[in-house]
Amino acid sequence: MEERIISSEEQGEDVSLETNLRPKKLTDYVGQKSVKDNLSISMEASRKRGDALDHVLFYGPPGLGKTTLANIIASEMGVNIRVTAGPAIERSGDMAAIITSLEEHDVLFIDEIHRLSRAVEEVLYPAMEDFFLSWVMGKGLGARSVNLKIPKFTLIGATTRYASISSPLRNRFGLIHRLDYYDVDSLVQLLNRSATILNIKFDNEGLKQIAVRSRGTPRIANRLLKRVRDYAEVKSNGKITASIADESLSKLGITSTGLDEIDMRLLEAIVVNFTGGPIGLDTLAAFINEESETIMEVYEPYLLQIGLLSRTPKGRIATKLAYDLFGKEYTLGKQGNLI
Repeated sequence: MEERIISSEEQGEDVSLETNLRPKKLTDYVGQKSVKDNLSISMEASRKRGDALDHVLFYGPPGLGKTTLANIIASEMGVNIRVTAGPAIERSGDMAAIITSLEEHDVLFIDEIHRLSRAVEEVLYPAMEDFFLSWVMGKGLGARSVNLKIPKFTLIGATTRYASISSPLRNRFGLIHRLDYYDVDSLVQLLNRSATILNIKFDNEGLKQIAVRSRGTPRIANRLLKRVRDYAEVKSNGKITASIADESLSKLGITSTGLDEIDMRLLEAIVVNFTGGPIGLDTLAAFINEESETIMEVYEPYLLQIGLLSRTPKGRIATKLAYDLFGKEYTLGKQGNLI
């Protein structure tokens, strides 16, 4: 799959940018008001008790700030944070080694926690509940059980696939929060903060042009801000205005609603080639030469969110808004293409 500038997945250029822009305090974190309010209460209560914060699970689409919140929690609780990812922990011994390196009340952040193996998960169960490690070393007659008391710690998990987390693991989290897509006003506020930190000249209408194309995702908003800044410095006086932002993003192939060439190709296939649908996922994937999983996990969520696409038991259907994009009269597909 080609790398898209409007992809919500982390790209190489995002690492240093997000590190520079990442807020250190909950009050500086833009958006997700309900999540912030609840976290603030939980952290304050834990501090008053002198106890570790309950285990936290963040879930939702990528690029919304789950990692940032984990770092903020560690900072505001005054503890260290150990960062890892589900695919990086291959064996139960790897997990045990990480946990035994933690100090009292430390935060262990596991990104993509849904990708932990069952064997690794089983090491976590007693550690999360009773702060106790128990595992078997060796095989056969030489196998022996190892038990170890560990300091109280806070596990923070992040996932884009909540349903893929096993029930035994999910049920051990005391705090579970969903992060939702941002509205335009919140993204403008976030871009204002980012532009100020990066010493970028702007007006609010210029930031709004970026926000409406950012697919409700802070990571994309900051990435586009960087590209528009470069365009403004070369083609203008360095100030991001509405016209400069519109010109820059149009040249990048991003429409006024945040769609790119791949989105348009997918929608056109349904509207024009399959008379609006319903069309089966595998048929659609074969037609536009993309993998079914990529369509379902990468392309479709935003198209569903803004009402251009519908999923039905019979397949994908284009909505009236999708027809309007191509100047076509809205009609329902008469023939399903099911797999």
